[in-house]
Amino acid sequence: MSSERPDISPLTLNRLSVYLRCLKLLEVEGIERISSQELADRFGLSSSQIRKDLAQFGDFGVRGVGYQTSPLAERLESLLNLDVQHRLIVVGMGNLGSALARYLGFNDRSFQIVAGVDSAPERIGRKIGSVSVMPFDDLETVVTESQADIGVIAVPQEAAQAAYDRLVATGIRAILNFAPAVLDEVDGVSLKNVDMRIHLEELSFFL
Repeated sequence: MSSERPDISPLTLNRLSVYLRCLKLLEVEGIERISSQELADRFGLSSSQIRKDLAQFGDFGVRGVGYQTSPLAERLESLLNLDVQHRLIVVGMGNLGSALARYLGFNDRSFQIVAGVDSAPERIGRKIGSVSVMPFDDLETVVTESQADIGVIAVPQEAAQAAYDRLVATGIRAILNFAPAVLDEVDGVSLKNVDMRIHLEELSFFL
């Protein structure tokens, strides 16, 4: 991923997301305080890694006492910039784009799909999830009117670079790419690639 904060690694950010999910489960169970060792034992994590990761952002726990669950969860949400709602625009409203528009994980307190565009005439005007599909040619206008701040690319491989370039031209500075393509990246734009085939091929290796 490009344009990552230089002092915090993507792996650390991934672990913070895992810790946050664990803390949210503990909140549901009414657990108000937990030690790093208990957190590690409960969710199959590393207590030393938890302490090391959290120490990068300040003092959260008390030795011998542990962490307060809700305050720590709130702090992690703030660190990950999840205490504000991010507005997503999906480029490509075929099978994958349509599934994403209906996916609750992309439509919650922190993330909301607010727009979708496509170049296929038969898709334009359809209501999918909570959005109406707009023409890809109108991307700049759609981004402006929807106030989207994250772009999601769900187009075929051959169309991915054009989708990326158009999103960047609109001012979008964070992009999630589901197309199996290696994109020519632009400095200052954070790009995360999600290639499900790569993960499947990794699993195949272990069979």
